[in-house]
Amino acid sequence: MRSWRFVTLDVFTDVRFGGNPLAVLPDARGLSDAEMQAIAAEFNLSETTFVLPPADPANTARVRIFTRTREMPFAGHPNVGTGFVVAQGTPAATLRFEEIAGLVEVEVARDAAGAVTGATIAAPQPLSLGAELPAAEIAACAGLAPRDVVVAHHAPVPASVGNPFVIAEVTGEALGRAVPDAGAFRDVLSRRPALAGRLALYLYARDGAAVRARMFAPLGGTVEDAATGSAATPLAALLLRLSGADRGAWDIVQGVEMGRPSLLRSAAHRAADGIRATVGGGCVPVMHGEITL
Repeated sequence: MRSWRFVTLDVFTDVRFGGNPLAVLPDARGLSDAEMQAIAAEFNLSETTFVLPPADPANTARVRIFTRTREMPFAGHPNVGTGFVVAQGTPAATLRFEEIAGLVEVEVARDAAGAVTGATIAAPQPLSLGAELPAAEIAACAGLAPRDVVVAHHAPVPASVGNPFVIAEVTGEALGRAVPDAGAFRDVLSRRPALAGRLALYLYARDGAAVRARMFAPLGGTVEDAATGSAATPLAALLLRLSGADRGAWDIVQGVEMGRPSLLRSAAHRAADGIRATVGGGCVPVMHGEITL
């Protein structure tokens, strides 16, 4: 019988049972693709990560990320959490993860005693935007009225720094009562082939200098996500693009409506190849154990 060690942790929080839970297999050698997918489905979390030796020895690891139903090219809280786990065994300040979307750099956060407390990741790609979508279609996906969608700054728009999301600004009151409608999600996908069969919706509302957000992807098995770093990064990049500034930073609060409050510290800056973004936060270990197959 074969066995693999796993750990779980809560990401983008400093309180156990807050943030977004993640499962990590620190040494996934010997697992097939099908076994990785089955293990991710068994954990039934938004993502599970599998750490493998890097193709290039100059990098730290190859990291594969699976949702309940498919492999992801890049994701935020899985990288922050995996960075936290991998950093336990090294004094390195920076880790480099090979992923489908590209190379992800991870800056390790430590306290005064040297203990790892969290991480900040740099998204692997600059901001890219798709064609804007009608506010009415996106409102329907969230169980809202078209007037709840704020279009003064931008219409709902697909945005990516390695993993695509449709980003829409809504009023603060509407954010709290949003409820995903799977039928409306299917309807939008049927009429929008440019979305390539995937629709993850990231709603945000401005709250002074901070931002509140929620993420819905019911067709992918995640009705709502407690903290979505791969959506916070394109949002930060989009907000910077709209501001015209050279750099900016935003604290994004997510997961409140789920009872899992999360804090994502996002930032963006203009680079030679476009707008680049980062996101970071704390991590708290929760469980550990062994999987046998």
